[in-house]
Amino acid sequence: MAKNKTIQTKVNVIDFINSYVDNEQKKIDSNNLIELMEKWSGFEPKMWGPTIIGFGSYHYKYASGHEGDAPLLGFSPRKAQFSLYIYSKTDKSDELLKDFGKFKMGKACIYVKKLADIDISILEKLCTETIEYLNEHHECACRN
Repeated sequence: MAKNKTIQTKVNVIDFINSYVDNEQKKIDSNNLIELMEKWSGFEPKMWGPTIIGFGSYHYKYASGHEGDAPLLGFSPRKAQFSLYIYSKTDKSDELLKDFGKFKMGKACIYVKKLADIDISILEKLCTETIEYLNEHHECACRN
C-alpha cells in the first residue's frame, strides 16, 4: 500500500511562511489564520508535508483499507490562493457556505484568495463543525 505523503514534519511554521510566501498580504493573512485556527482548535500549528499548516490530528480509515493521519484543521498559502482544509460534508457546513463570502470549492478543500473575501465568523463556525464531525466519526486528538 502506498505511504502517505502528507505527514507531520519538524519544519518550523514561521520559517516556512517567511521562506515560502512572497506576498506581504498573504503573510499577514497566514499569520492571522494561524492565530485563529490555534485558538479554535486548541492545538499549536505544525507543518504537514511540505506546504500544509495543520492543527491537531485525527486518524482515518477508508473501506479500501487505506488509513492514515491528517490535521483536524489546516491551510496552505499557495501562490494563487489559500487552500483551507476546514470542511466536512454536513448539512450544517453546506448551509454555512451560503454566507461565507467569495470562495471556490475543491474536492477536499475551500479556496480563497484573501481573508478579506470571507466572513471570519462563518470560518470559525465551519472549523468548529469540522472538529465536531471528525470527533464523532474518527479517532481524534480533539477528544483529549
